[in-house]
Amino acid sequence: MILVTGGAGFIGANFVLDWLATQDEPVLNLDALTYAGNLENLAALAGDDRHHFVHGDICDRTLVDRLLAEHRPRAIVHFAAESHVDRSIHGPGAFVRTNVEGTFTLLEAARAWWGSLGVEEAAAFRFLHVSTDEVYGSLGPNDPAFAETKAYEPNSPYSASKAASDHLVRAWHHTYGLPVLTTNCSNNYGPYQFPEKLIPLTIANALAGRPLPIYGDGRNVRDWLYVGDHCSAVREVLARGGVGETYNVGGWNEQPNIDIVNIICGLLDELRPDPAGPYARLITFVKDRPGHDRRYAIDARKIERELGWRPAETFASGIRRTVQWYLENQGWVENVQSGAYRAWLERNYASR
Repeated sequence: MILVTGGAGFIGANFVLDWLATQDEPVLNLDALTYAGNLENLAALAGDDRHHFVHGDICDRTLVDRLLAEHRPRAIVHFAAESHVDRSIHGPGAFVRTNVEGTFTLLEAARAWWGSLGVEEAAAFRFLHVSTDEVYGSLGPNDPAFAETKAYEPNSPYSASKAASDHLVRAWHHTYGLPVLTTNCSNNYGPYQFPEKLIPLTIANALAGRPLPIYGDGRNVRDWLYVGDHCSAVREVLARGGVGETYNVGGWNEQPNIDIVNIICGLLDELRPDPAGPYARLITFVKDRPGHDRRYAIDARKIERELGWRPAETFASGIRRTVQWYLENQGWVENVQSGAYRAWLERNYASR
């Protein structure tokens, strides 16, 4: 069995679904079900006795200790995190609590559990920490992509909290010997992504005939990684990654935000045309957010060289799959767009 934290969120749920689709090893899924955690993401696993869901907080040491003792997982895959930059600007405290204190709690529980294991079980145990490329800061247009050796320069409360968690994981390995692995991924997209992020927000707003907000001049560049590819990379790192090593996971897909939105509009024009005209007519440039990093890019050569992993999806294939999924799952979108979600959008975009 493996313990997955945050397994009802966007990436975590995709990982759990992917894991159980490819192998029989059970999953213990711990999620606090905050605004972005959604059991509907896991509806396909109803009645599957390989999936054990626990509603709980990673900051609850007593709970984590009990789960480790009862279920004896061979690995912890730690996805649970607050992950939205805009939310971190409005409320950084939640990010420090979940991303820093929560990771610390898991590390301490894992260290105690690992220390109680026999020699063979202890040698096989792994703590895999899933992080982000945002810890590396911002790149200029001609700067080389982020390698694993790049110095940390986080610029938002979100990225600072993830950088802190990365440092804790590293320290628990070097100080205590805990067998850790770390992945730093680029921007994920795909099914089940909460519709505050650029791609699902653009799809949802376009279908509703609402403005498509683009920060600043729209030329901020991100490296886009299809979530299914990210899941396969995490599986490879867990299976064969070197203890104490960090692996950058990217899609080799650098794209400016404005190009992403135009591509989505073009796909919607093809797949769900609007009688009112092309969806690109809805693009609206809004005031940039504070400290908006200009460019991220991942150098993913290490994971390819050492583990043989490369993304299977191009951006063209991945974004088409994603748009089609949202068109076919409008009920899911409507269910997550609660009053709290609408209030958040109003708070974030009203004054821009």
